[in-house]
Amino acid sequence: MDHYDSQQTNDYMQPEEDWDRDLLLDPAWEKQQRKTFTAWCNSHLRKAGTQIENIEEDFRDGLKLMLLLEVISGERLAKPERGKMRVHKISNVNKALDFIASKGVKLVSIGAEEIVDGNVKMTLGMIWTIILRFAIQDISVEETSAKEGLLLWCQRKTAPYKNVNIQNFHISWKDGLGFCALIHRHRPELIDYGKLRKDDPLTNLNTAFDVAEKYLDIPKMLDAEDIVGTARPDEKAIMTYVSSFYHAFSGAQKAETAANRICKVLAVNQENERLMEDYEKLASDLLEWIRRTIPWLENRLPENTMHAMQQKLEDFRDYRRLHKPPKVQEKCQLEINFNTLQTKLRLSNRPAFTPSEGRMVSDINNAWGCLEQAEKGYEEWLLNEIRRLERLDHLAEKFRQKASIHEAWTDGKEAMLRHKDYETATLSEIKALLKKHEAFESDLAAHQDRVEQIAAIAQELNELDYYDSPSVNARCQRICDQWDNLGALTQKRREALERTEKLLETIDQLYLEYAKRAAPFNNWMEGAMEDLQDTFIVHTIEEIQGLTTAHEQFKATLPDADKERLAILGIHNEVSKIVQTYHVNMAGTNPYTTITPQEINGKWDHVRQLVPRRDQALMEEHARQQHNERLRKQFAAQANVIGPWIQTKMEEIGRISIEMHGTLEDQLSHLRQYEKSIVNYKPKIDQLEGDHQLIQEALIFDNKHTNYTMEHIRVGWEQLLTTIARTINEVENQILTRDAKGISQEQMNEFRASFNHFDRDHSGTLGPEEFKACLISLGYDIGNDPQKKTGMMDTDDFRACLISMGYNMGEAEFARIMSIVDPNRLGVVTFQAFIDFMSRETADTDTADQVMASFKILAGDKNYITVDELRRELPPDQAEYCIARMAPYTGPDAVPGALDYMSFSTALYGESDL
Repeated sequence: MDHYDSQQTNDYMQPEEDWDRDLLLDPAWEKQQRKTFTAWCNSHLRKAGTQIENIEEDFRDGLKLMLLLEVISGERLAKPERGKMRVHKISNVNKALDFIASKGVKLVSIGAEEIVDGNVKMTLGMIWTIILRFAIQDISVEETSAKEGLLLWCQRKTAPYKNVNIQNFHISWKDGLGFCALIHRHRPELIDYGKLRKDDPLTNLNTAFDVAEKYLDIPKMLDAEDIVGTARPDEKAIMTYVSSFYHAFSGAQKAETAANRICKVLAVNQENERLMEDYEKLASDLLEWIRRTIPWLENRLPENTMHAMQQKLEDFRDYRRLHKPPKVQEKCQLEINFNTLQTKLRLSNRPAFTPSEGRMVSDINNAWGCLEQAEKGYEEWLLNEIRRLERLDHLAEKFRQKASIHEAWTDGKEAMLRHKDYETATLSEIKALLKKHEAFESDLAAHQDRVEQIAAIAQELNELDYYDSPSVNARCQRICDQWDNLGALTQKRREALERTEKLLETIDQLYLEYAKRAAPFNNWMEGAMEDLQDTFIVHTIEEIQGLTTAHEQFKATLPDADKERLAILGIHNEVSKIVQTYHVNMAGTNPYTTITPQEINGKWDHVRQLVPRRDQALMEEHARQQHNERLRKQFAAQANVIGPWIQTKMEEIGRISIEMHGTLEDQLSHLRQYEKSIVNYKPKIDQLEGDHQLIQEALIFDNKHTNYTMEHIRVGWEQLLTTIARTINEVENQILTRDAKGISQEQMNEFRASFNHFDRDHSGTLGPEEFKACLISLGYDIGNDPQKKTGMMDTDDFRACLISMGYNMGEAEFARIMSIVDPNRLGVVTFQAFIDFMSRETADTDTADQVMASFKILAGDKNYITVDELRRELPPDQAEYCIARMAPYTGPDAVPGALDYMSFSTALYGESDL
């Protein structure tokens, strides 16, 4: 092969760093590598008092190669061969290669013969392998190593320099500012960085190379002209030279590590404070919205018209569809943020977050409960008010119709009863007047029922709080007073006619018979007209069918009524015949009744006209009720599917959150799939909302085809969304806890199994006997426990679990543990709290002592730290964060501006006030 590959067993060198023989085809790169590798080797060989001039020639006998390895490793190699023969040279080179291999480096296609023969590609590859192993491999920055670690170190050190952007080990260094920034960052007195220009790379490179050689003991391994004149400088040459800077400045690494630890701790604290502020603001906004909304829902001031109440119902529907759903999501997000914050605080060993008074999650839940209670009562009140107004409108119209008919009938009756026509009447006229009065009394009695109906309707309007009750009562009172007066006048006239009855002898029997038959027939026609014009209100097909049946029965009586009409008209015709035949002077009118044949025929014709109108009204109402029935069935068909679907999803989510199938990531993925399927189901809920709106607009108040109401579906849907979101958040917090604390999946499963085993009943508590069993049953199989779990332990359950796992359960120790897992003293232990406690006992976390030790490093072992030291070692925002919160140091060794980092460190972990 024409090239070789070197790889260490610990994979410190990535695949892209493998030696590529094609790179040597570029003379510029080969020249850079020769110079850089030669300078690097000489920087170590000069410690042994020697150096090389030609890299491929001076290593051919293996002597200086072995010497180089001894210098950079600090170990003694086997004694070299001093002979000049080829075999002696090959032996020495093999000893060097064997030593390299003993350090865990796998050499591929590199043999002693190629080195002895002066193969420049193989020689440069071997030197690059040595550089990787002894100069770059051990570089480690924030859990990265080798090339990535060196690159990260360069990026971190040059980050404050805006005109430096280190992304690689070739073109990022061409302008020379990267080398100057590294030197200025660690030794700012050596370079005036402000005078450097990005458009003058030769000056920048030569400045860096000269300063490094003169003050940092780093030999000049590169030529500025070669770097500037090459489109892409050699990566290995740059890495070799940059690694020398890393080792030269490695003494500052300890301070950097300390600063990193402080930055990490402060970043956690800043993030937690931001989450606390976000929670407080979101909680305040949600509580303010609830406070404004509840009075609106509790307002029970009724409206006077159906239109106004329907507008209120429409406003309530907008509230349920548009205004409340976002608040439901905010409430759910608030609980998720609170749980996440508490989890992060526990993981970072910080005290639990206690919201300000009145903004606890329980306070929000209580306020939300009050909102939903007011909301439920408001909707019931709206529907009842609409029913009431509908009934009132119907009754008011019925009252007006009956009152108008009655007032039309009573018009002129008082004057007639007061008329004293009997004083000058003939005997026959007196008898006629008496008979006429009897007919009037019959008519008056027939109208008694209507007056009672008018009074009853007025009473019902009063009971239903009709807004125009005063005018109704006044009209009803006028009718009743007039009726009483008619009764009194009728009695008075009868007495007068009876006194003169003895003076009267004859009466026309035909007129009397006509009057007696015409009056009830006239009343029947008036009643029929009233019934045919009477308004009706129905809510079911059965009710309209009942009205239709009654109407058909009425139409069946019309033939008999027509016969009666013809018979009455026959009597009148017979009277006319007798008058014409015998020339009887009857003054041209029937003395016993005011009902004429023309009136009978007119009313009869009116009845006949009203019948088909009534038929049409009943048919239209029947069609409307059929449409309403279709709406009921349409809504029921969807509700009977959606309701059980929601219940099924709730049960499935509950099983997923309890059962231990797969990893937490598997459970989270399964839950997210459920969440996606639930969200995709939302259009069906919206479609059901549309059907429900059609039902409400049609004023349908019951549905026998389903037990589900829209309220049931809405509540179930909101609970489903909240449950899936909470369950996903719980699993995410478990993953966060597991990853942060280094808990394996097997440990997590063991914790879950132990928790489920001791949580035996449906209430999440254990009795004394069960508790004893828990203490002695840790070792048996708990993986197939079929009982339902609630996800919580009470105090006794948790004590049993801890004892069974080897914890000392003295009363004081148990009280301390309970204050950790149950800070709110609810008497129960959730699985999340259980996991947090177990992870805290088994994993290491940052402590106040560690942070104080880090600050002491930055302060140069002083008991205080200065503002300049903080700003030099920490990023600007975190440095200012410390300066604003650190108290002045007051010890005996204090200097002006000294800050107390010890009290600040303890305050970060809740051991003192910040």
